Amino acid sequence: MNARLVSLVMAAALAWLAPLAAHAADVKSVSMGKGTEVWFQEDHTLPIIAMTVALPAGSGYDPADKAGLASFAAALMDEGAGPYSSDAFQTALSDRGIRFSASPDRDWTTITLVTLKENAKDAFHLLGVALSKPHFDNAAIARVRAQILASLQFDQEDPSSIAAKVFFMRFFAGHSYGHPVNGYMQSVSAITRADLVNFARNHWVRGGMHVAVSGDVDEATLKTLLASAFHALPQKAPPPIAPVRHMGAPGTKLVPMPVPQPNIVFGLPSLPRKDKDFIPLYVANYILGGGGFSSRLTTEVREKRGLTYNISTSVNTLVHAGYFAGQVATKAGSVDETVKVIRQTIADFAASGATQKELDDAKTYLTGSFPLAFTSNTGIAAQLNTFQDVGLPISYLKKRNALINAVTLDDIRRVAKRVWSNPKITFVIAGNPEGPKPPWQPLPGPDKPPAVPKPVKPEPATTAKTAKPAPDTGHAAAPGAAKTHRDR
Repeated sequence: MNARLVSLVMAAALAWLAPLAAHAADVKSVSMGKGTEVWFQEDHTLPIIAMTVALPAGSGYDPADKAGLASFAAALMDEGAGPYSSDAFQTALSDRGIRFSASPDRDWTTITLVTLKENAKDAFHLLGVALSKPHFDNAAIARVRAQILASLQFDQEDPSSIAAKVFFMRFFAGHSYGHPVNGYMQSVSAITRADLVNFARNHWVRGGMHVAVSGDVDEATLKTLLASAFHALPQKAPPPIAPVRHMGAPGTKLVPMPVPQPNIVFGLPSLPRKDKDFIPLYVANYILGGGGFSSRLTTEVREKRGLTYNISTSVNTLVHAGYFAGQVATKAGSVDETVKVIRQTIADFAASGATQKELDDAKTYLTGSFPLAFTSNTGIAAQLNTFQDVGLPISYLKKRNALINAVTLDDIRRVAKRVWSNPKITFVIAGNPEGPKPPWQPLPGPDKPPAVPKPVKPEPATTAKTAKPAPDTGHAAAPGAAKTHRDR
C-alpha cells in the first residue's frame, strides 16, 4: 500500500472518529461529597456503564521487605467479600456479565468495572463490598500466592521482564519505585494476612481516589450508584510515597541469560507531567522513538542496520518522577553496535532537534489518533482516569490537540537539549551479548531484593508531583510505561 493510499485511508478513518472525540469531550465533574469529584460522560448509545477507579494503592507504598503487597492485595479483591464467598462473588459477577478487574502499578491500583445498565445496582454493590469488606481468606491467600510465585518464576526466564526489573532496581535504587510491582519471590512469601488487611484498610480509601464514568446513566442515578460503592470507605488518604531524591544509574549492567536475543532497556531522567515542556517532550519522543516505523531510532537501528525488528521509547510520569525509557531486542553479537547506535542517535537528536516534516508528521498522528481513545465507554473512562491521575484539569480534554499543534521546532530543540543532551544513560542488558557459551551458569537472581538502605532524613522531591506509573514487563512502547495505550 503506497504512502498516498495510507494517508487517504487514515484521513477517512479520522474523519469518522472525530465526532466520537467531540462527544467524549462533553465531560462534566460530579461531586460525590467530601471533596471527591467524578468525571462523567453521559452516553445512552448502548446500555453499558463503564467506570475506572484509581486508588492510592500502588507498589510505591509497599514496605521494602514486603514488595508485591499492593499487587497481592489487588489480586484478592474479587476473592470473597461481605456475605459472598470467593465462589459466590465470582458467580455473582459472571451471572450478570459484570467485568471487574484490579491492576496495580507504582502509584495506583486501577479498578475497571463494566456492566449492563440493568445490572448496574448489583455491580456497584459488589465493588463496594469488595473494597470495604474483603475476606482475605487463608485458602484464597495460599492459592493466589502460589499463582504469583509461579508467575515470578516464569519471569526469571524472560529477558524482557528481567531487563525491565533490573532497570527499575538500578534507576530508582533506594526508593520504593525500584521494587518490582509484583514483588520478589522472597518478599511475596513473607506477606501475611495481617499485612493484606492493613494495606486494604489504609489504601482502599476515598482520600486521594480518582473516579471516571462513561455510559448509559444519568447524573442522579450515578450519584446513588457511587454512594453504594464508596460510602463505607475511609475518607483519610494514606501518607504520600517518599520523594525521589535521585534517578538514574549511568552505565551498562549485564544480566547473563541463556537466550538467543538479548533484551536491552535504557533510560534517562525526564520531566514531570506538569512541566511546561512536557507537551513538546511528548511530541519530541514520538519523533525520536515513539513513532513506530517512522521514528529516528527505528530508522537508524532497524532500517539502516537491521539490528532489530522493533525499538520503541516513551516518556513516563510517576507521582514523584518523570523518566524516558526505551526497549529493544537484538541478536547476540549485535549488542555493542546497537547500544552505540542508540547513544549516537539520541546525542544527534539532542544536538539538532527535528525537521519540519518530522514535526508535521508527529502532529498529524498525535492529534489524529486521539479519537481512538474514545471509541468505547471503557476506553473513555480509562482515558479520563489517566488525565485525573496526572493532575490535569477537565478542560484539558478540549485543549489537548491545540497544545500539540502549537509546538514549534524551537520547542523541540529546547526540550531535546534539556532531556537528551545528558550522556549518562542507564542501560540494562539481559542475555549474552556475544552469543551462546555453554555451559550456562545459574541466573544471577534479579529476584533477590536489594539491601534495605538505612533511614535518612527526607529531602525535597527532585520533581513536581505528577502521576502515572509502571508495570515490570516490557511493553511495545517502553518498559514500565504506565498505561502506555492511553494518551498523556
